[in-house]
Amino acid sequence: MRKSIFARWRASFAAGLAVTLPAIISIAAVMWVFKTVSNLTDLLLFFLPKTITHDDDGKGPMFWYWSLAALLLAVLLISVVGLIARYYFGKRLIEWTDNLIMRVPLLNKVYGAIKQVNEAFSGNKNSFKTVALVEFPREGMFSIGFITNEQHGEVRQKTNEKVVAVFIPTTPNPTSGFLVLVPEDKVTKLDMSVADGIKYIVSLGSIAPEMLPKK
Repeated sequence: MRKSIFARWRASFAAGLAVTLPAIISIAAVMWVFKTVSNLTDLLLFFLPKTITHDDDGKGPMFWYWSLAALLLAVLLISVVGLIARYYFGKRLIEWTDNLIMRVPLLNKVYGAIKQVNEAFSGNKNSFKTVALVEFPREGMFSIGFITNEQHGEVRQKTNEKVVAVFIPTTPNPTSGFLVLVPEDKVTKLDMSVADGIKYIVSLGSIAPEMLPKK
């Protein structure tokens, strides 16, 4: 009788966990992102006294509604910067700021590298928008990756091969991974979207995208 009750409880717990786990993970992820972003955006409210924005008479953490206000202020400021950047005066101001930052030792290295990565992903329409299948980590084994660049002049000149840069993320954490340079004829481009590819990797392959009909 006890085994029957325990078996029923285990089945009910497993069913409840399957239903509630996605919601719990989603809420936890949103809270983590909000907390991480608020650590930066909270600095925008430096002009307000901490006795108003923080708990325990200014000694405790910032109230959540003030963090939300700081986040909305950051979104507004970024939108204003984007609006100004669309005009001649804004472009010249941004160019002047870039030149000023690039004159600062050490800071220019970090800023220049980040700007190059940002321009690579925002300017290249094919960057990180194509899911590919490559043989990795060895021949006969396949891994899902994302094409990041198809132009490698020096590598092509030295190897006499037209190679493609493919980022292969790890699972279940796709923020880290491996960068491999694969000959173009050994890269199989897939029809699945990047979102489906990430979902496939995060779910450990349990959520496979539907097969698209051939055109």
